[in-house]
Order: sequence, then C-alpha cells, then structure tokens
Amino acid sequence: MSVRHEQSRPVDRRVRVQGRPVDAYPALSPEVERGSVRRVTVVGEEVPSRPCREVTEFGTPELSALIDDMFVTMHVADGAGLAANQVGVVLCLFVYDCPDDEGIRHVGHLINPVLNVPDPGSRRLVDELEGCLSVPGAAMAVPRTDRAVVRGFDKDGNPLVIEGFGYFARCLQHETDHLVGHTYLDRLSQRDRKDALRQMEDRREAAFAQRAIEAARLGR
Repeated sequence: MSVRHEQSRPVDRRVRVQGRPVDAYPALSPEVERGSVRRVTVVGEEVPSRPCREVTEFGTPELSALIDDMFVTMHVADGAGLAANQVGVVLCLFVYDCPDDEGIRHVGHLINPVLNVPDPGSRRLVDELEGCLSVPGAAMAVPRTDRAVVRGFDKDGNPLVIEGFGYFARCLQHETDHLVGHTYLDRLSQRDRKDALRQMEDRREAAFAQRAIEAARLGR
C-alpha cells in the first residue's frame, strides 16, 4: 500500500512497534538497514493473484531475512505496507510502516493474519484514495472500514492482536486482501478499474524511476 502523502510519515515520536508503544524509534527501521531490495510484482502477473499459504515454520533465518527484505523494499517504493506475494513469495505475511489519522506511526509485521470485521456499531465505511505498490502510479477511492482488528503471529510464533483506526485500518485491510490474491482493483467498479489501469500505464515508469533513485540513495 502506498503512503498517503498529504499526511506522510509522522514527525513526532509517537510510535507503536508490533502494537506496543515505544519511547523512540529510528526513521529507518532496523529491518531496512539489514534487508536487500526485491522486485515488486505488478498487477497482471500471476503471483499477486494467487492466495498465499500459511507459514508453518517460525524463528528461521529465512523468515527473518524475508521480513528484512520486505521492509527495505517497502521503504524504497515509498510504501506503508507490503505483502509477501508482492515480492514473489506466496506466504501469509505482510509488513507495515504506516501512520494513523492521529499521527501515530505503526511499525511491524504479521504472519498468518486473520482480519476480524468489527460489529457495525463500532465502525463506519470511509471512501478515501488508496494506492498500491503493485499498481504503480495509480490511486482510486476505495470504501474501507475506519477500524480493523487483525490477529496473527510474529516471526517467532508469538500471537499478536493489532488494532488500527483511520488510515492504518485501511492499510491492515489492504494487506490482508493481498494475501488472498486480491488488490484494491477488485473492489472497484469496472469503470474505475479501467481508470486505475490507465493511470498506471501513464505513471508507472516515473514510479519505477523514483524507486531506483531511493535504492541508490541507500546504496542498494
């Protein structure tokens, strides 16, 4: 999922890592420093449309390395979230570094996530522009609930419950969609989907060029 630029990343120190508040956190998460940039798949390719399989082995070096790579890939692409099938790995896993509407930055990863739909009395639908790193350069209004709760595990197999509001709730819903083989395009009318794909055709090369500039800046 793309960062919402009119808000961008918060400048204060209010940060929640894996759902827990921390006193301070670096602008570049430690995973970004360790990871290697991977290619982001694009809508129309086979892998992003395939449902992912559950992770069954936790605490492995391979899983940690994948998470690191996903974080730096997300950062280079100016993303707020990234699912594993967006880097060609069909595992139920996503990472995020996303602000909410209160300016709180949320950073972490979720494995085998299950989205819990809140009861109607505690949520509302909001139409807001949404972008996707696998639909480079495009953005369309997508209805999402303003609250989301996702249950899953961290890379060591510890259970997690992550609650999001506002834009972070949108991010959690967007990324769990990816893991069942859907993009936000699947939530659009046929007319709006065509519009988004036209946007992508017009702007994708500029988006790719910007990613290359940021990767070079990081020395990757």
